[in-house]
Amino acid sequence: MRKVLFFTLLLFVIAIGLLHFFTPGHLLLYHNIYRRLSYFPIVLGAIWFGLPGGGVLALLSSIAFIPHVLLYINYGPEAYLSELMEIVLYLAAGSVTGVISGRQMRLREKYRELSEKLQKSYTRLHEETEQLIEAEEQLAEAQKFSALGKLSAYLAHEIKNPLSSIKGTAEILLDDFPEGHPKREFVDILLKETARLNHTVEDVLQFSRGKKGKAAQTEPLSDVIKRVSTLLDRHLRGKEISLQLTGLDQARNFLIDGSRISQVFLNILLNAIDAVAQQGKIRIEVMKTVGGYTVDVSDNGPGIPETEREKIFEPFVSGKEGGTGLGLVITRKIVTSYGGTIALEASDLGGASFRIFLPERVVKNNFQF
Repeated sequence: MRKVLFFTLLLFVIAIGLLHFFTPGHLLLYHNIYRRLSYFPIVLGAIWFGLPGGGVLALLSSIAFIPHVLLYINYGPEAYLSELMEIVLYLAAGSVTGVISGRQMRLREKYRELSEKLQKSYTRLHEETEQLIEAEEQLAEAQKFSALGKLSAYLAHEIKNPLSSIKGTAEILLDDFPEGHPKREFVDILLKETARLNHTVEDVLQFSRGKKGKAAQTEPLSDVIKRVSTLLDRHLRGKEISLQLTGLDQARNFLIDGSRISQVFLNILLNAIDAVAQQGKIRIEVMKTVGGYTVDVSDNGPGIPETEREKIFEPFVSGKEGGTGLGLVITRKIVTSYGGTIALEASDLGGASFRIFLPERVVKNNFQF
């Protein structure tokens, strides 16, 4: 664009020079008009291109004016010297305007650089402010979990003794219901859930002392889902909820820590049972996917509002009256400790759907309360 402007001004200077050359010398009115028109390309060149532009165009205008000066050589020194003063004025106009324009250009460039620095400073300040806010939020969350950890250690210590009594009672009942008895399954579940709770309590106590919990026994994912479904059978029958299990056979050979993963399905299913209406529907679908297994837990409840979806995995955020807001936090913690993921999606049943992915090669369990 700048080249086009300079070329246009150059053509204007050439045109004025040609007018001087072809216009007879006695037509002074025309020559006076041409000499004054020469100031336009000079001044514009100085404004747009600074001192170099103004100087070059002033020099070219002076050269274009020389044929007109030669017409006055025969009229004596006073005549052609008077015309030569016009060339001096051309050069002076180009130089002075170029210097002033150059200063303005440098000033504009200085302001532009200052504006860019201010913009960078503002951006950096904005980023640092966001980092500070994030750090404050993390500190507040850490303080919450610190208090929660102390409370958990206290509760774990208080729960341990009653659990031992429950386990002893269940073992006594086991003798009254031999293999094949219709109620034997429920006693077995009672013993397994007591063992799971005891294992969880031990982990809390070990963690509060700065030690790692013991490695748990593994069992097929399909058995874990069946056991949790049986455990919640009374809740399901109380609301006449239809529970559909599909794809369990695909996970018969997928061994996991049943104590941990059963907590995941307990939390999600209890939320689903609370959400659906009387005679509602809940579906658990197991699918073998690339690198692991995916479990979808869907319901036909009212779903979760858009405004709450981003917060459901945050601590102490609950949509239920009297809820602690920790169920889904612990659920995600357990899943991610196995290298898996959990996400909330829309359910084709009309409500909420939690999609859980567990990798086939389970990473080292780093679950901590």
